[in-house]
Amino acid sequence: MYIKLNLFEIEDFKKEVLSCTKCPLSLERTNVVFGEGNLQSKVMCIGEGPGRDEDLQGRPFVGKSGQLLDKILYACGFNRNENVFIANIVKCRPPNNRAPFPEERKQCLPYLYKQIELINPTILILLGATALNGLIDETLKISQVRGKWLKWQNRWVMPTYHPAALLRNPKLKVEAWEDFKNVVYKYRELVNPKHIAPHC
Repeated sequence: MYIKLNLFEIEDFKKEVLSCTKCPLSLERTNVVFGEGNLQSKVMCIGEGPGRDEDLQGRPFVGKSGQLLDKILYACGFNRNENVFIANIVKCRPPNNRAPFPEERKQCLPYLYKQIELINPTILILLGATALNGLIDETLKISQVRGKWLKWQNRWVMPTYHPAALLRNPKLKVEAWEDFKNVVYKYRELVNPKHIAPHC
């Protein structure tokens, strides 16, 4: 019964987000990008905000960065349909794919908090500096804390590089893969000790 009630609550909440006009980003968007994945996931990936492809399709991480993320998740034995939910700090595309301004983040963060509350993941993967600064601490640098487990509201948090950064600088892929392997190990420890990952 709890699961049914929770799913109904999420659907009502999604309708609210899709009609949001709280900040200027709503004026130029094509689609609100609510998020995507299993609503009972124990792993949640959080990125910066929608890009051009995401804005057009209304889905998160569907461009080149998203294709890379899907490959990484597959190597970890995860996918967005079964055991991962993917969301962003802001739900509408900032112009020219710039980082969202502090006021834009402030208006949109309550939606992310509500998603986390409803989905109730055990592990959060923060993809890039905007996710790290928006959710945890504005003073932290992704290059300094990536790969280090943080705790936030009794959840395990793994900051790592955004897939777009990996495309710009492929040398970072080695470090990012270590971060994702640590996520797999933590997932086995906390969620499913029998979890099978093709490459770790």
